[in-house]
Amino acid sequence: MSILINKNTRVLTQGITGKTGMFHTKMGKEYANGANCYVAGVTPKKGGQNYQGIPIFDTVAEAKEKTGANASVIYVPPPFAAAAIDEAVDAGIELVICITEGIPVRDMIRTRERMQAKGNGTILIGPNCPGVITPDEIKIGIMPGHIHKKGRIGVVSRSGTLTYEAVGQLMELGLGQSSCVGIGGDPVNGMKHIDIMKLFNDDPETDAVIMVGEIGGDAEETCARWIKDNMKKPVVGFIAGVTAPPGKRMGHAGAIISGGKGTAQEKLAVMEECGIKVTKNPAKMGELLKSVLT
Repeated sequence: MSILINKNTRVLTQGITGKTGMFHTKMGKEYANGANCYVAGVTPKKGGQNYQGIPIFDTVAEAKEKTGANASVIYVPPPFAAAAIDEAVDAGIELVICITEGIPVRDMIRTRERMQAKGNGTILIGPNCPGVITPDEIKIGIMPGHIHKKGRIGVVSRSGTLTYEAVGQLMELGLGQSSCVGIGGDPVNGMKHIDIMKLFNDDPETDAVIMVGEIGGDAEETCARWIKDNMKKPVVGFIAGVTAPPGKRMGHAGAIISGGKGTAQEKLAVMEECGIKVTKNPAKMGELLKSVLT
């Protein structure tokens, strides 16, 4: 079992004719190893063409109607990416994964408000994220598929690079993953740590979870408090940005300490209080996870 995606997911790529969209769609199709996961592409005015045998349509609505696509991955340039999310939501796509980095915050605020008003249940992952992978079945995004292996450990992270680091450490210890979710580092995004943790908690084939956070906001603290009251499985945590001074943004647009709130120390303290095993050393995430399984 897995969360969010599996070998039966039918994916369309928005922005499939761009360099990035072409490359990662090809990688995703190859990773599916013969499974018909990537079924459509969407680029306005390119309808009727195809890429790697995947038909291209002018609109998401047409692509969904003709192919039964239920998930979308977005590789559209920043000025147009929020509109691409809107189009997928309006078409009733169940899961939208937006990889694009640098979308204007104002655009994302408007898109989030539209999604809330629409209320059709579309799930958004990202933007500015590496995507989602269920190892040995399907990957949607930019993560290197070869570093993953099917197993029973869940991973949720705001950082793409630290997702790969956590997975690499797990693999060295012989621990595969049920699913790995990069939720992205923008201040206005879709699913949060808590949303993914609820899915892992309900997944019978996930035994434990690595949760990677960053400075800025309070999503990790909110998730930690939920874990304390509800989580049935062990959770290991790491927060990037321990040495970040107040007012310093560390890479991601959402990783900024404001008014003394959102520091790594504050997050780690709350996580520890809530029973999460934490480490301040990113090289120890795998070892700590293995220790909670024994």
